[in-house]
Amino acid sequence: MRALRMPGPVLADVDRPAPRGGEVLVRMTAAGLCHSDLHVIDGAATFPAPFTLGHEVAGVVCELGPEATGVAPDDPVVVYGPWGCGRCPRCLAGRDNYCDRRAELSWAGLGLGRDGGMADYVLVPSARYLVPIGDLDPAQAAPLADAGLTPYHAVQRCRPALQDGTTVAVIGIGGLGHLAVQLLRRLTPSTVIAVDVREEALALATRCGAHLSLPATPETDRPIRKATGGRGADVVLDFAGTDATLDLAARSLRADGDLVIVGSGGGHLTLRKPGPLPAGARVSLPFWGTRDDLAEVVTLARGGALTVEVERFPLAAAHEAIDRLRAGTLHGRAVLIPDPTIA
Repeated sequence: MRALRMPGPVLADVDRPAPRGGEVLVRMTAAGLCHSDLHVIDGAATFPAPFTLGHEVAGVVCELGPEATGVAPDDPVVVYGPWGCGRCPRCLAGRDNYCDRRAELSWAGLGLGRDGGMADYVLVPSARYLVPIGDLDPAQAAPLADAGLTPYHAVQRCRPALQDGTTVAVIGIGGLGHLAVQLLRRLTPSTVIAVDVREEALALATRCGAHLSLPATPETDRPIRKATGGRGADVVLDFAGTDATLDLAARSLRADGDLVIVGSGGGHLTLRKPGPLPAGARVSLPFWGTRDDLAEVVTLARGGALTVEVERFPLAAAHEAIDRLRAGTLHGRAVLIPDPTIA
């Protein structure tokens, strides 16, 4: 079978895995590409190689290990990606994203040190990592495993602060940010302000339901404060995480507000008192989401409340998709589709 392997990445022929014990073999039908993959490719996130990239994966169950239960061949599924140790209390509760033993592991999950889904087949350690998707388009389902799950988890963590009369700013309207706008409109009564440097991203934010879309400049905090009567945003979700966006986020935040840093852009924010953050500010660093979160995101998507903007590429064109992602010319999420002759 073909797999996009690290180091490289290079599209290589590897042996098709055979499931043992409680493992499940899934035939990939769609695999999303995100900035986390660039961090791995560029060495900003390091894991022992070789392994296959791809942590946003939809597929069809094709073979079960002798101890596997809970799914059947031909079931369409999306794969929950932040695999933990599988034994600690948080993993057993479906919160592998906050595994108590994360620091001891040499990998962060599917496609992040463990073989991922940018391949014709992916071996999943347990059926508990599989969420049924029914008749949902696999190209819509695959990005939900991160681009949908991560903002959903981030929004849920700050929902108590997003009541009537509040404002939330979303910085970075890419693969995750455009879904965050939709989730905020669906799940909260807050006014949503979208911020990005790209005109096409702001247009996408408007289509996704943003009440106000603003170009990102060093002074964008001014129109945010003007739109909020001088107070600032009750919540700022930063999906870029660069020095520039963190600085903007801090200056745009209301006193006693929540700064939620989702993006891993390598930026720095100095925490001191007094400092750049307003009085009473809370800083959150959510990571991915829980298995229950993913099931809820799939339910929203199947009900038509969440639509992923996707560009499709054949698996053989993975490098083109990577180059487009790096150049910032993608419209939404890049999704790799397998060769239709693979079965």
